[in-house]
Amino acid sequence: MASRSRTTAPASIDAARREVATSPHRDESDQSGNDLSTGASGATGKNVAAKPSSQIELSPAVLNGDTRIEVDGIEVDLRNRYLAAFLAWLVPGAGHFYQGRRGKATLFVLCVLSLWVIGFAIGGANVVYASWQPGDRRWHYFLQAGVGAVSLPALVQGNKMRENTDPRGRTVDSYRPLWNGFMAPPNRPVLEGEADEVAAWYAIHGSGYELGTWFTMIAGLLNFLIIYDAFGGPLAVPISGKR
Repeated sequence: MASRSRTTAPASIDAARREVATSPHRDESDQSGNDLSTGASGATGKNVAAKPSSQIELSPAVLNGDTRIEVDGIEVDLRNRYLAAFLAWLVPGAGHFYQGRRGKATLFVLCVLSLWVIGFAIGGANVVYASWQPGDRRWHYFLQAGVGAVSLPALVQGNKMRENTDPRGRTVDSYRPLWNGFMAPPNRPVLEGEADEVAAWYAIHGSGYELGTWFTMIAGLLNFLIIYDAFGGPLAVPISGKR
C-alpha cells in the first residue's frame, strides 16, 4: 500500500503541472472570447443608441432641405415641392398625384371639388365672382380662389366688368359679359337697401345663396391645407405603433 501511494503521488503532481502549463492559453482564448462578446455588445449598444426604436428615420436628403422624407419605414419622394404646391392649388390633388401619392390625390379632388360644385350650384351659379367696388367688396373670393383653376374665370369676368364701368361707378349699357355671364359680377352700382342685381339673386335663391357662398369658401380653405401637405409632405410621426 505504501509503495502504491508513492508511485501515484508523482503522477498526480505531473498532471497538475501539465494543467497549469496549458491554462494560460485557455485564459487567452477566454479573454479573446470575452473581448469579442464585449465588442459585439458594444456595437449593438451603439446601434441602439444611434437608432432608438421610437425615433423617426429621416433620409439625409430631408435634413438637407431636399425632397425625400421617410415615415414608418415608407419613403416619400416629394419631388419639386414648389411645383407640387402650385399643382395642388391649380387642381386639388394634382400636386399629390405628381408626387405619386395617388390615394390622397383621389380623395382630395373628390372632396374639395364636390363641395365647391355643390355650393356653386345651390347658389345659382352666382356666388363666385371677383369684385372690389364700393358696395360690393367681394372678400369671399379670396377664399373661393383657393380651389385654383375653376375659380379663374371670375378674374377674367371681373376685369371685363372693370373695363366697362364708367367713372360714376355704373356699368355701361354696351357691356356684355363673357360665357353667358358665367362667374360675372353683378351690374353696378351695388348699393345696400336698393333693388340691385345682388338683391335679386338673394330673392331668387334665398338661403341657398348664402349656403353656396360658404360651401365654396370652405372648399377653398380646405385646399389651402392640401397645398401645405403637398409642399411639406406627410406628418413625420409614426402611425403604425411599431416599436
